[in-house]
Order: sequence, then C-alpha cells, then structure tokens
Amino acid sequence: MDTLQTIILALIQGITEFLPISSSAHLILPAQLLDWPDQGIAFDVAVHVGSLLAVVIYFRQDVINMARAWLLSLSLNRSQPLCHDAKLAWMVIAATLPAIIVALLAKDFIEVHLRSTTVIAVATLFFGLLLGLADLKSRRQNVALEMTWRIALLIGFAQVLALIPGTSRSGVTITAAVLLGLSKTDGARFSFLLSIPIIAAAGGYAILDMLSDPPIFSWFQLGLGVVVSAISAYLCIKVFLQLLERIGFMPFVWYRLALGALLLTMV
Repeated sequence: MDTLQTIILALIQGITEFLPISSSAHLILPAQLLDWPDQGIAFDVAVHVGSLLAVVIYFRQDVINMARAWLLSLSLNRSQPLCHDAKLAWMVIAATLPAIIVALLAKDFIEVHLRSTTVIAVATLFFGLLLGLADLKSRRQNVALEMTWRIALLIGFAQVLALIPGTSRSGVTITAAVLLGLSKTDGARFSFLLSIPIIAAAGGYAILDMLSDPPIFSWFQLGLGVVVSAISAYLCIKVFLQLLERIGFMPFVWYRLALGALLLTMV
C-alpha cells in the first residue's frame, strides 16, 4: 500500500468501527472498486489498536472508575452489594464472553463460509432494517429502562451476530440495547464500553496468529494507520454521541440500505 491507501483505509476503519454501518462492508469496497491489494493482518491489527486507543481515551474516566471498582469488588464479601461502576464492569465482562467463545469455536467456519460479498451485503441490509425498527421503537418509548444483568447479557448474545461480516458490532449491540428498552445514548455508551475487551481480545488473537507466520510490513504504515484510525475514531465517537438523540438512527439505516444494494450489484 502507498501512503494514500494507508490513510484512506485507516480513516474507513476509524469511522466505521463505532458507527452502526459495518466496518467490514466498507473495507472491501476499496479492493472491489479500486483494485487495491489486501491490506494484510499487520495493518488490520494496527488500525484496530488505533480504534481501541480512541475508545479508551474517550471513556478514560469511566474505564478508570470501572477498573478501580472492579478490583475492589474482588475483595468484597458476597453479601456486600456492588457499587455502580463495579457492577457495570462485571456486566461488560459477562457480555463479552459469548462472542469470544463463539469466535474461537467458529473461526474457521466464518473465514470459509461467511466472508463473501453476498453475505456482507445481505447482513448490511437485514441488520440495517433491524436498526430502523429500533429507531421507531425509541421514538415511541416514553421512559427508558436502566441497565440490568438481563439486558447486558442479551446485548452480549446479540454481539455474537457481529461475527457475521456486514452486521456491524456497534450496530447490532445498539439495536439490541434499544429494543430491550435502553435509551439510544445509554445503548451506544454500553456498546462502546463493550467494544474495549472485544477489540483487545481480537487484536491479541491476531497478534498471536501473526507471530506464527510473521508478515512483511512497514513500521511507517503501521504507525500512520494507528494514528489516523485513533484520531478519526475518537472524533467519530464524540460527534455520534452528541448528535444521536437529535438525528436518531434513520440516516444510518438509509445509508446501510444503499450500501447493501451497491454491494449486491458487485456479486
């Protein structure tokens, strides 16, 4: 890849990782439309590290509070109630486990059978429609629910569907959160916090895979990918949360439907 390709792909990853529009659907477009070479596993790891840095920095105070409260909770007696931050940390951990378990068990099946343009296009369309349904529900909802263990675990099981390319991890978890009764903003915040362990786990697994067969890469390109992905992802999270209650999900729904239709023309 040249420098321009590096910047464009890092921007795509940074922006689409946290918007409900599917990063995998967008990352195949440059290769399809511009005949670009595959970016390789090392670059994928780099841009995901950038996305991880962005969400950790944006929610740094939440992360610090949750980590501190979680560590303190390990020394509590079972009869003692958990504080809000400790409870939220345990919810994030529990909601992460289903996707990690299924990813480890179904990795080969996903890579062989679910990475086609057709699958990505259909998932983009179908889960776009579900996102639209969540938007309609939120408009009719007068009182939003608070996060509970049941809601957190169901969001975690919904995150398993994000293993299907084109689904969008943030999209399916936010959709599930809103359909289960959370507000759009609370659903998005939980989805972003939930992204921290899952991106870290995926990145760690990819690094181990990379060490077994070290690829050829440019440190400059990897560093540039991290920086561009981190900056774009941070700005994306900030703008998305600021505008979410005002604009809702429908702009992303229409965009997904258009993108899915475009991808179907490439099949």
